[in-house]
Amino acid sequence: METGTEKGKDRTAVLVDFGGVITSSVLRAFTDFGASLGGDPRLPLELLARDQPSRTLLADHECGRIDSEAFERGFAERLRVHGADVPAEGLTARMQAGMSIDQDMLALLDDLRAAGCPVALVSNSFGTGTYDGVDLAAVADVVVISSEVGIRKPSRRIYAIACERLGVDPEEAVMIDDLQQNLDGAARIGIGGVLHTSAADTRRQLAERFRISA
Repeated sequence: METGTEKGKDRTAVLVDFGGVITSSVLRAFTDFGASLGGDPRLPLELLARDQPSRTLLADHECGRIDSEAFERGFAERLRVHGADVPAEGLTARMQAGMSIDQDMLALLDDLRAAGCPVALVSNSFGTGTYDGVDLAAVADVVVISSEVGIRKPSRRIYAIACERLGVDPEEAVMIDDLQQNLDGAARIGIGGVLHTSAADTRRQLAERFRISA
């Protein structure tokens, strides 16, 4: 449901997540990877959410403080500690193997831009090859990747950077993300939110506001 749009300026710009919005579910892909390890399919997600060494590895990687190889070595070790013996090399690619590009979301972004709505991609980077197969410059007017700016969602600063690069005030923007915590971070500087569950639902929420077909 769209939030944060009841007061203030009209929303005229869109910020959009990559993994889980322009792609199929990251959570499902990571769970499928966990199932392939033969134990609890939730293990990778549980470690990234609750295991402090894993959380630190992810934060350092997303902010560009360590590269993908260092993350893979560290996270493979955390998985081994919890009973899943996996090789480090190519770990992030295997974790993302189940993800695919949502062509309906690409069409929605095309429609938004054609209607005069500027779009910024705001993405926490993960591994290598995450953005392969998508021409980011053709998807968004502005691309803000966490490892390149040294800040990750849900820090309010990464959203402010996107708005600055688009030339809009936060109160003029809506963020599309599949994680509520990221929408909460954006809301702290006045950005509206759309919690993404499907391209059809997100299109419905944006159609009237941005004068595009539902």
